[in-house]
Amino acid sequence: MSKKDERIEKLIDILKVRAYVPIRELATLLGVSEMTIRRDIDLLKQSRSVENISGTAVYSPALNGNKEEQEYALFEEQQQKNMQKDTIGRFAASLVEEGDIIILDTGSTTERIVPHLPTDKKLTVLCYNINILMELHRNPGVDMLFAGGKYHPNTQMFESPEGIEYIRNLRASKVFVSAAGVHADLGITCRNSYEVPTKRAILKSSLQKILVTDSSKFDVVRSAYFCDLSDIDIVITDSGLSKEWIERITALGIKLYFARCEDVGIASK
Repeated sequence: MSKKDERIEKLIDILKVRAYVPIRELATLLGVSEMTIRRDIDLLKQSRSVENISGTAVYSPALNGNKEEQEYALFEEQQQKNMQKDTIGRFAASLVEEGDIIILDTGSTTERIVPHLPTDKKLTVLCYNINILMELHRNPGVDMLFAGGKYHPNTQMFESPEGIEYIRNLRASKVFVSAAGVHADLGITCRNSYEVPTKRAILKSSLQKILVTDSSKFDVVRSAYFCDLSDIDIVITDSGLSKEWIERITALGIKLYFARCEDVGIASK
């Protein structure tokens, strides 16, 4: 496989997970110019698998019918999800205190915590995701720790037995963990089995376990189970959570926080 084919394959893997990514960010992730990414997208547009919408690469393998209307609808939907995740990330960052040692799990919501971390506090942050690492280096108050290993382009995650052992030997005050599904009977799940050992290690190594996920993930089951809801101390989500889930979470003694776009809101019941 040529370098170009490998790059395009990685580009598609990234978009399958995140659905849309700014062209500038793709260029940084793949180590090429923005012009190269634009040319790659032009090739992918022929199969209608990727679209360039206002400088953002959007994964859309099945666009048909009224193309402009569907492009707009897809972009608007992703923007709404992006806003929810950013609000959750901002609220999660507000819980970080001076001297905290925190772990940031891989994920599109945990990634949104990083831009909102305080810059006037001394923090130690461990991660294993290239996007999170790249954003962390902009914060002068952060001592960065990185657990490396094999790179998985679909999640931008690194994992290895050595990385997991490194995490097991660390003690953190807070971990912010992501999820692809939260179910009352089947627990908390993710999409990829390779994520499970790392997620279990970060939970075991942290004093306070904080789940950050939007409300669409509740009542969803993915294939890879990594913990029960009862293993979590705090849930941060958006106001779309159902009454049944609010009652279920608070009945377990878990603190429940609603991150709202207009301000910072807290719900305990």
